[in-house]
Amino acid sequence: MKIAFIGLGNMGGPMAHNLHKAGHEVRAFDLSQPARDKLAADGVSIATDAKAAVAGAEVVISMLPASQHVEGLFLGAGDLLAQLPAGTLIIDCSTIAAATSRKVAEAAKAKGVAFIDAPVSGGTGGAIAGTLTFMVGGDAADLERARPVLEKMGANIFHAGSVGAGQTAKICNNMLLGILMAGTSEAIALGVANGLDPKVLSEIMRRSSGGNWALEKYNPFPGVMETAPASKGYAGGFGTDLMLKDLGLAQENAMAVKAATPLGGMARNLYAAHSLAGHGALDFSSIIKMVQKG
Repeated sequence: MKIAFIGLGNMGGPMAHNLHKAGHEVRAFDLSQPARDKLAADGVSIATDAKAAVAGAEVVISMLPASQHVEGLFLGAGDLLAQLPAGTLIIDCSTIAAATSRKVAEAAKAKGVAFIDAPVSGGTGGAIAGTLTFMVGGDAADLERARPVLEKMGANIFHAGSVGAGQTAKICNNMLLGILMAGTSEAIALGVANGLDPKVLSEIMRRSSGGNWALEKYNPFPGVMETAPASKGYAGGFGTDLMLKDLGLAQENAMAVKAATPLGGMARNLYAAHSLAGHGALDFSSIIKMVQKG
């Protein structure tokens, strides 16, 4: 299948590579020269710009940082939608506002172009391994058309509902993740302040009613879990600023539907303060720095 892939960052690059490895004819583009060079070294065809990337493509996949980038690419200065013939399928894997997904989908539909939002969970490790979880919003028929492509990048594919539902599911998940990591960090920091060994305390909580994903896979205390970003200077992983963006999307959505999300709001404020303190590029588990003694 001829696939255009726009956005080759920490997530998009490995995803495009997996599609290429699976035998798809991938033509990719990113504004970053290093990102383009890295994928070119893997044998992926690199286009000179986004419009060149989508020429002749049956499927267009985008993996961009925020709502304004997706809207700009398809409807704004990029005007990519104007280049796509009827019958093309757009799969947007960015995490953006559900309203933006619906806006782009409506414009695409008017041109006879199909659109699904398919944000992901699983981090850079999942992107590299091809084990991502896709949360899809869109028509069931469009999802089935996309499924063979998504299956080469992920292990779990959920149909959340109509266009925008994938984005809503993603921000609900990430709001919970942000709250969970902050709470886990607070509990570990409290124990350490009282002289407890963080490894012992983490294992106690992991096997008790406080057990959770952070304690199982992503411990925020350095040295407790060798594979976690905390043990690598909080490098890589999922950045604090990305978590802050998602928590902001959750609050915007909550306001739009008049839902009460007090813990989500508090988590957003905590991550915002952490970012302002200069830690925005660190993995989001570095939020423990905000609650550690001294």
